[in-house]
Amino acid sequence: MNRRKRGPRGKNSIKNQMRNVREEKQRGRAKRLDMRKSDEFNYMLGRAVEDLPESTKGAIRGSVYAIVSRQGTKEAKSFIGEKYEEGKIDSQTQKKLLDLIYDYSKYR
Repeated sequence: MNRRKRGPRGKNSIKNQMRNVREEKQRGRAKRLDMRKSDEFNYMLGRAVEDLPESTKGAIRGSVYAIVSRQGTKEAKSFIGEKYEEGKIDSQTQKKLLDLIYDYSKYR
């Protein structure tokens, strides 16, 4: 069994690194969650939504975390605004969430 060895594949291959660089250039810089503080942000996010009913608490928390870490603060702000207009969150919770997002974000 003389098999030919192939080059590295997966996360660290040159091809994937080049693809990541291209995608990042296309996306551009946006204000997103500072990933060094993601654990602290997640804890504070849980504290901010603890007054909400159990049926919406997890959905709001997960959605806000995903949007602010992947898309950006503008998208998260509009999502929170939509939930406020729908009546899922009150004005006090909305203010807490917006302050939290801006405190734990940076350009990346």
